Amino acid sequence: MKVFITSCFIFASAFVSAQVQFQAGKGSIADFLRQHTIYPSFSRANCIQGTVNVSFKLNEQGKIYFSKITKGILTDLDDEALRLVRLSSGKWQVPSGYDTTTAVVIPVNFKLEGYQCEGKSKSAMQAAIRVYQSEEALTNSVINFYKNIDQAKPGQEAQFIAIKKQLGIDDEYLNSRIETGLKKIKQGDNQGACEDFSFVKNMGSTLADVYLSKYCK
Repeated sequence: MKVFITSCFIFASAFVSAQVQFQAGKGSIADFLRQHTIYPSFSRANCIQGTVNVSFKLNEQGKIYFSKITKGILTDLDDEALRLVRLSSGKWQVPSGYDTTTAVVIPVNFKLEGYQCEGKSKSAMQAAIRVYQSEEALTNSVINFYKNIDQAKPGQEAQFIAIKKQLGIDDEYLNSRIETGLKKIKQGDNQGACEDFSFVKNMGSTLADVYLSKYCK
């Protein structure tokens, strides 16, 4: 059976007299992350695993008002780790007198099991990460083009259609991004879903327009 495991631990600043606590039913923060992880497609397909450190700050109501990656893998796992932590906003218990400027760090560990990744070497994983970064740069160029398509020169779109083909960004892929967005909607993660729907739109497609209209006003 193909499964993945996400686990984490919490570290608070040594200067904090009382630590924050995760509270969401009877489960731990590790359980919460495991239940909500949507393993990103590129990293899953290329057996990329590892730990992403996410730093965040909580207000007095236990809501996250600031978050960032402090140590990443430099693939779509970084985005998923950040999304998961932001999804936990409002589910933290903050003790009286807590310093809300204190940063809490969660190392989110991504591990694949059952995907024939056991024999994947570190060098192969690093090569895949470099491919991701190269493709990300090309993807961003396509996004920038369609965001500013009103300023495009005649015939220029053909160049970016060719880039999309090179990257494998076709209707099948865009529909998979929509499906991922709909999974996030079910989790209550409208922000993450709208990012997926916006990605589809910024690829010059209208496939996600109905969802942008429904969920992202």
